[in-house]
Amino acid sequence: MDVFDPTSEELESLDQQFGLGDRTFDEARRRAARPTMQRFADHAYVVAFSGSLGEVDMYVGDGWFITVRLHDDKGREWDPTVALARIQRLAPDVSAGMMLATVIEELVDGYFDSTDILEDHLEGIEDRIFGEPLQAERQVQQDLFGVRRKLLELRRAVVPLREVLSALLRKEVQWVDGEALVVLRDTFDKLLRAVDLVDELRELVGNAVDAHLAVMSNQMNLVMKKLTAWGSIVFGATLIAGIYGMNFQHMPELGWFWGYPFALGSMVVMSFVLYRIFKRRDWL
Repeated sequence: MDVFDPTSEELESLDQQFGLGDRTFDEARRRAARPTMQRFADHAYVVAFSGSLGEVDMYVGDGWFITVRLHDDKGREWDPTVALARIQRLAPDVSAGMMLATVIEELVDGYFDSTDILEDHLEGIEDRIFGEPLQAERQVQQDLFGVRRKLLELRRAVVPLREVLSALLRKEVQWVDGEALVVLRDTFDKLLRAVDLVDELRELVGNAVDAHLAVMSNQMNLVMKKLTAWGSIVFGATLIAGIYGMNFQHMPELGWFWGYPFALGSMVVMSFVLYRIFKRRDWL
C-alpha cells in the first residue's frame, strides 16, 4: 500500500488496521532528520530519502508493506513509478521484505542521478571561473556554496542509510530474508559507491572554491599592477608640473621663452618612456 499526503483520519485508519505504533506515525507526520529504522514486535519502521531528498516512510510486517510519502516545505517527493514496475514484474510471489528491498534499491539508484546533476552543475561553474569573459564573482560564489549545501543535504540522506542496510543485512528484521537479502547486498555496494561520489564531489567543490579565490586574487594583482603603472606615469608629469608650480621668484626657466613648451614636452616624453617600460613588462 502506498499512501501519499495522508490525512490524520487516514493515518488513524492504517494504525487501527495494522496495529502500527503511534510513535512511528507521529514521526511520519513530520520530516525526519536522517534515515533510521525502528523494530517492533509485529513490524519494522524504516525511513529513507530519495535522490531529490523526498522522504519515504516504510512499514513492513508479516505479509504487508506500506509506504507513506509527504510533500515537504520545498515540494520534494519521491515518485514510486519505477519501484512499482519492478515489484509488478516479481508478482505474485513477491514478499513484503522483497518490496522493502526493491524500494530501497530504487531510492539508492536515485542518488547517482542527483550526483550526476550536481557534477554537471559544478563543471559549468568551473568553466565560468576560468572562462572569458570574467563572470560576476558574487554569483559564482553563491553557486558554489549552493552546490556545497546540496551535497551536504544529500550526504545526510546517504551516509546514515548504511546503518539501516547493515541492520537489515544482519537479519534484524525477520520479514526481510531470502532474495530480499541478496538485493540488499547489491544495494549496499551501490550505496558505498554513492557515498564515495558525494565525498569526491565535496572535495571538488572545495578545490573549485580555492581556485575561484586564486583567480580573484590574481585579478586583484593585475588591477593593482595596472593602477601602479598608470600612477607612475601620471606621477612623472605631476612632478614636473609641481616643480614649476612652486612660484619661486628665482627660477631660471620662468623667464625662458621656450620654458612652457619644454615643460610640456618633458611631460610627454617621460610619460611615453614609462608607458613603454610598463608595456614591455606586461603591466599594462
